[in-house]
Formats: sequence, structure tokens, C-alpha cells
Amino acid sequence: MTVNRAPGKSNPGTHVSEVINRSWRRRILLLPVVFTFVIAVTQAQTINIDRLAADLEPEIQRAMIEGKIPSATVALVSGDRIIWTGAYGYSNIWARTPATPSTVYLIGSTFKAMSTVALLQQLEQGKFKLDDRVNDYLTEFKIQNEYEGKPVTFRHLLTHTSGLPGDFGPYPVWGDTAPPLLKEYLAKSLRVTAPPLKAVVYSNLAYSLIAYLVEKFSGTPYKDYMQQHIFNVLDMDSTAFQPTQEMEERLSIPYTIDEKTGRQLPAVRLKASVWPAGIVYGTVLNQANWLIANLNGGVFKGKRLLDEKTFELMFTKNYPQFKGPIEGIWGNESAGFGLTWWVQQRNGERYFAHSGSVPGYTAFLLGNRDRKLGFAIMTNGNRSHPYLFKLGDKAIDLLEKYSGEAASKAL
Repeated sequence: MTVNRAPGKSNPGTHVSEVINRSWRRRILLLPVVFTFVIAVTQAQTINIDRLAADLEPEIQRAMIEGKIPSATVALVSGDRIIWTGAYGYSNIWARTPATPSTVYLIGSTFKAMSTVALLQQLEQGKFKLDDRVNDYLTEFKIQNEYEGKPVTFRHLLTHTSGLPGDFGPYPVWGDTAPPLLKEYLAKSLRVTAPPLKAVVYSNLAYSLIAYLVEKFSGTPYKDYMQQHIFNVLDMDSTAFQPTQEMEERLSIPYTIDEKTGRQLPAVRLKASVWPAGIVYGTVLNQANWLIANLNGGVFKGKRLLDEKTFELMFTKNYPQFKGPIEGIWGNESAGFGLTWWVQQRNGERYFAHSGSVPGYTAFLLGNRDRKLGFAIMTNGNRSHPYLFKLGDKAIDLLEKYSGEAASKAL
């Protein structure tokens, strides 16, 4: 259901609580959601979806109101299936466009682990070893200012311990300027500011280099490689570096909060010099497919991304000297970086997670490896991390709580 308005009438200052409360009572459960419920009944009899949803939906509402989030799409995973999805609020406040599970958001750094899989596929082909010096494989340019006797390795790149800075390099999508070619950007920017392992410094620049290395090792343009070897394999038909024309019809608007008035303002849509680090668009349904592969040792619908032993490297904490929470925002003291994924032990069980954000978008993925339970959420809320982290923990707790109960016959 949508709300009609006179053509050209604007409403730039709608309060988010008004928008969310109004849309909450008319939340959208269209065909993709109904279809997912059917799958849950036939394939996931051990989780009571009806009771789980009744407990989870008020938590979603609370997170959206407290986090001032205009819209959110959520997917829950059990084993190798999506068992529940929900969509709430407006993907476009001005047009009163209701979010659906097929709404397209920017997925941000949740993409980084996909790029890591692409690099590890090259590892399995013998192209390099994790503790090799990266500069030994670079010919067109080098990592500058390396400290003597302390080379940057592939493992350092994948754990944010390389000494390379964060970097971003924003460019308005509809501006007169554009990001430089990847090789040009790296040749100019690739220099360490500290020796490896001095500290954990989240580096988008490192993941831009990873994209270049994937391209160099594979002999295939990076975007084409990711499409062929990751997106296609995982049936991620609505994930792209640049939204297709069909995806554009479902594209959400990014929003930030006016600090003085507390009202939602459309954000500038951005490109970035570090685009391989997360300037990627997708849906929560596609993100759920990615979760399924990670919860099942790198396998999706019988198709394997990596050998299981290689995949395990992504979930192995590398440097225990760096205590959690990661970046001070996620996890307990046990938390740390595997290869890209955040990992931690909680209640004796193994978890992995990662968030993604640029101005106007926040996404989050969380998985319990031991129970094969997963939570994915996409939003057009700004810097909404703490609300999504809390919601993710609650969702996993409810999945555990209602495991073993018969699915509701009412479904």
C-alpha cells in the first residue's frame, strides 16, 4: 500500500518516528515474504516461525525508531535456507515507497569478505601464500614506505594490520568528477603509515589492492571475475557494482539525520576511490544467500566456492594480541579478525559478522556457525550500527529459543 500525493508536492522534513510508526501498521508482506513462509513450513519444521516473528517484529520496530531508520529489510537463515523475511518502513520517504525484500540498498563493507573469497580462490590455485610479501607480486607499482624487515603480507591485508590507512575518496554519483582508474589510484595512494601489526586500522585501501590482485592473478577484470565466480554461483541476481536498469526501479534513497531538527534528509549518493571495498548494491535476499554459503563451509546449493579447509581460514582469529571489541563497536573480548570476517566466541559458540556503511546506508550480517543460524539486515539509515548489532543478537537468540518447536500450522 502506498499513500498518494499531489504531483510535485514535497515533504523534505518528515519525522522518522512518524514515518516508521505509520508504515509499521501497514508493513509490507508481499509475495517474496509469503513465499519464504511457505519454504519455512516445508523445509524448516524445527523452528516455530510464527512465534519467532511475533517476538522479533516489535524488536525491529524498536530498533528503527531508536536508530531513526527509514526502512529495513530482514532475512533469517537456518541451515541452507532462508526461513523468514520482513520489510518495514519507506525506501523513499517523499514518495512513500514501502520497502520490500527485493528493495536494493548499498551493502557496503559486507562485500569485503566476498572479495576475500575471490583472492583465496587464487590461493588455492597456488598463485601466492598468505604470508608472502605482497610487493613481490606487484610490478606496475609498489607499496611505498615499507619498514625495513617488516614487509606487508597478504595476511596483513586481510586482517587490517598492514599499516595501510583507511582512505575513501568520495565522489558524488552525479558530480562532474569521477574516481580514478584503480591502477592510477593505487599507484598514487599505496603507502603504509605504520609497520604491520602495530595496530588494527580498518583499511579500505587494502581491499582496493585485493581487487587489483584478484584481477592480476586471474587475468580477468575484477568486476567480471566477481560476477562469474561469486554472484552467479550464489544466485545473487540483484547484486552489482552499478545497479542494472531493473535494479534501479527498486533502489532505496539514502538518508542522514539533520542534527538540529532530527529530521531525515536525503544523502548525496556516492562513488569512491576505494569502490572495491564496498561500493556495491544488493538485496537482503542476496545477502542471505551469501550467509548460507558461509554457514555451510563455502557451499551453496551444492556449488562450492572454496575448499572447506581454506574457507575455515576466514573464521580463524589471526592475532590474539588484539583484544575485542572490534573497532570498539562489536563483540566481546574474544572478538577479532579472521580473514576479513569479524569472529568471536559467545556462550561457547562460534560467531562471525560484518557491517557495511556509507552515508545514508547501514547493513549487517551475523551468523552462528555451530547452529547454522544467520541474520541479515539492510537499511537506508545512517550510522545505525549499534541498533543493528543489538537486533542481530536478539534475532539469533530467538532462532535458538524456537529451534526444536514445530512450525505453526497457521502458516
